[in-house]
Amino acid sequence: MKLLRYGPLGAEKPGLCDVGGVIRDLSGVVDDFDPATISDETFARIAALDPESLPVVSGNPRIGACVGQPGKFICIGLNYSDHAAEAGMDVPPEPIIFFKATSAVCGPNDAIEIPRGSTKTDWEVELGIVIGKHAKYVDEADALDYVAGYCLINDVSERTFQLEHSGQWVKGKSADTFGPTGPWLVTRDEIEDPQNLAMWLDVNGVRYQDGSTKTMVYGVAHVVSYLSRFMSLQPGDIISTGTPPGVGMGQNPQVYLKPGDVVELGIEGLGAQRQDVVQG
Repeated sequence: MKLLRYGPLGAEKPGLCDVGGVIRDLSGVVDDFDPATISDETFARIAALDPESLPVVSGNPRIGACVGQPGKFICIGLNYSDHAAEAGMDVPPEPIIFFKATSAVCGPNDAIEIPRGSTKTDWEVELGIVIGKHAKYVDEADALDYVAGYCLINDVSERTFQLEHSGQWVKGKSADTFGPTGPWLVTRDEIEDPQNLAMWLDVNGVRYQDGSTKTMVYGVAHVVSYLSRFMSLQPGDIISTGTPPGVGMGQNPQVYLKPGDVVELGIEGLGAQRQDVVQG
């Protein structure tokens, strides 16, 4: 299933995208897609419905982030071998973990705001994992059972804040609008192999990223198992799993976002995003 949230910021309603691409309202079935409702049981209840029995959502509503109020937004750094080479860094011997502030989460087509003082705002197309049930000390062989589904994420990054200021990466990852998420939460049964998904990103119609989850160093099952050793994972937690090569920092000369730019990105089976870039 392709589940989504639609409507004005802060007042999103749950919906389903049917096989014809029509948005169906689920607000009579579930309150929202958030930590309180994301579960196998909720998804089984929705899967048992006839989509044509659900009300059609008219017009062209704003699409919100596919998860409301996630408890954690965890990111994995340098998780693609070809991106690590692009960055001139070694492949890490264990997954690099950092966090994005959950206030960075926004809709997939909301504008990206360049923060004040920024000179190096960059893009990163990434596969997102949405956790479906409490996970702690999970074996890698069982890890996918704890995944509710997958989504598309643009891990927007300010490289000066991230790499040239002292301290942790979180400063360059957490500005408002730096976490476009969605359009859909695609349930795990629809993604046969999360390690074989094509992914791409364009800026102003120019293809910069053209990769695949095949080149991930640490795959989905390993990442979920690994994280569960250091923290419990809860329903609705989002894990962003890293990016393939082609980021602005890796260009020669480097290219960064500026007001008026348009960013478009997508992952096979998970939909697409489009963001106008504005000054924050």
